[in-house]
Amino acid sequence: MIEIQLEVETKRCRLDLWLSQQIPDISRSRLQKLIKEGQVLVNHEICTEKKRILEIGDDLKVIIPPPKSLEIQPEESIPLDILYEDESLIIVNKQAGLVVHPAPGHWQGTLVNALLAHVEDLTGIGGVERPGIVHRIDKDTTGAMVIAKTDHAQQNLQAQIKAKTARREYWAMVYGAPKTERGTISQPIGRHPINRKKMAVVPLEKGGREAVTHWFVLERLGNYTFMEFHLETGRTHQIRVHSAFMGHPIVGDAVYSSGGSVGVKLSGQLLHARKLSLKHPVTGELIEAVAPIPLVFSKFLKILRHKNSNGAIKGEDN
Repeated sequence: MIEIQLEVETKRCRLDLWLSQQIPDISRSRLQKLIKEGQVLVNHEICTEKKRILEIGDDLKVIIPPPKSLEIQPEESIPLDILYEDESLIIVNKQAGLVVHPAPGHWQGTLVNALLAHVEDLTGIGGVERPGIVHRIDKDTTGAMVIAKTDHAQQNLQAQIKAKTARREYWAMVYGAPKTERGTISQPIGRHPINRKKMAVVPLEKGGREAVTHWFVLERLGNYTFMEFHLETGRTHQIRVHSAFMGHPIVGDAVYSSGGSVGVKLSGQLLHARKLSLKHPVTGELIEAVAPIPLVFSKFLKILRHKNSNGAIKGEDN
């Protein structure tokens, strides 16, 4: 348990707002919950009113209970490719096949299990000792993903994602050849009306949510195209759904593509979160994390380039 003693030195101010300025490592919503639970004393008396107006000279004590243990077991056996780490956040290069968060059918072997074993200085997210998932990457998508270690970091990073100041750049291999070199797909995405495990382009009036994806051709390779995608929004399966909608689904996508064998054994769709750019939640410093593409992706590129220059793919036994 942590006790923080504070004395008000500014003119009339609201309790929860003032505390959020004095204790930036704890989110305002978490502080409001502490106030409601009677963990804040003003002039030695419990105060449960978040809108209480403080006066100069008021004496405050904030009691922060230790974070509750998360009922998920740490797993040291899961490897982590760490691109950046400090006391506020960690950025990993997620491998294909790794589920981000425990859920029915995947209570073990997830990224969260691995992070609980690796990160020793978790201060708690919302009062629970856990890593703060800022954004998700599909199980079979690879690449850069940021995770918060503190309540403040998670709130700040999620705000950057929402405000579109955090940039996410993806590389992918798609079937076919787009007619232009760049473009933007602005189509709402929602649950598929029949298959509830899938997403689809769904009109706003039927529950779809705004989704915008910008795309660029990096290299044309016969019947395939190497592409770059920039996300303006972050809907579930957004790039995969938009790629399929434009008639160029992602290679290896078993859900949104009906493409056949490509000559290489894939571990999932060839979609990779190559670069993540954001401002540090404490220092404001720009952080750019670049995740090297997986071996299977680079191998497929090599095969296509060889075919494109020689007219045929040499035999591949895997």
